[in-house]
Amino acid sequence: MNTEEVLEEFRAAGALREGHFVLSSGLHSGVFLQKNLVFQYPDRTERLCKALAARIREAVGEVDLCISPAVGGIIPGYETARHLGVPSMYVEREGGAFKLRRAFSIPPGARIAMVEDIVSTGLSSRECVDAIKAHGGDVVVAACIVDRSGGRADPGAPFVALARLDVPAYPADQLPPDLAAIPVEDPGSRRLHA
Repeated sequence: MNTEEVLEEFRAAGALREGHFVLSSGLHSGVFLQKNLVFQYPDRTERLCKALAARIREAVGEVDLCISPAVGGIIPGYETARHLGVPSMYVEREGGAFKLRRAFSIPPGARIAMVEDIVSTGLSSRECVDAIKAHGGDVVVAACIVDRSGGRADPGAPFVALARLDVPAYPADQLPPDLAAIPVEDPGSRRLHA
């Protein structure tokens, strides 16, 4: 599956949005990939994650386990693990930091694929990789459905993406005038509070 085929899955689900958005990183962008509109369809999710599993195998061979950051990475992590034939786990934020909880444990020597949905700066991926390492895991690859950074993100492990885009993102105080003129939406979940 190539980048255009991945984007077509997003377009067909109404998940490739244009406007003025605040990303989970806090940066602003004129493009937002509303992944949950894609992940609500099992057939679309299966096609994307089956292709991501193949990309992981091409990059690093077999893995023993997939671990994803909650909440956004749980669905693609699970579905990618299914196609790799391995267990799926996830880390959750506790006190602001990712931790392995819910009786999950990493077997000694396990080769782990950290699986994400969409990467912008790589911050959540790095935090997830760090949490896995803190629990004794060996992250052999960081994988995502879409890398919006054009390959500049640093997830803290060898990086593979099913689709790679170079979508500009800006700090709030450096918005281009055309973006600043559009009302802002904050469709992500990082800043939601219960």
